[in-house]
Amino acid sequence: MRVLILSGREVRYKGEAYQAVLPGLDGEFSVLDFHQPFLYRLRKGIVKIKATEKGRESKVFPLKDGLAGFKGNSLLILS
Repeated sequence: MRVLILSGREVRYKGEAYQAVLPGLDGEFSVLDFHQPFLYRLRKGIVKIKATEKGRESKVFPLKDGLAGFKGNSLLILS
């Protein structure tokens, strides 16, 4: 899936990912390829992006709050 993380006018991450773990209001949730489309509010926490299935190439981004939307195998995170 394609992932784009925007913070204000800054692009914090842009690339392909196998999995993303997001801090939702009701707890953490995971997003994989071809997930059901959604729009969800995020709370303060950590966004984890795993580039491969093994998770060896992971990136971590702190988040104050924001929105996450998934559609067309693309994840957009606004913070």
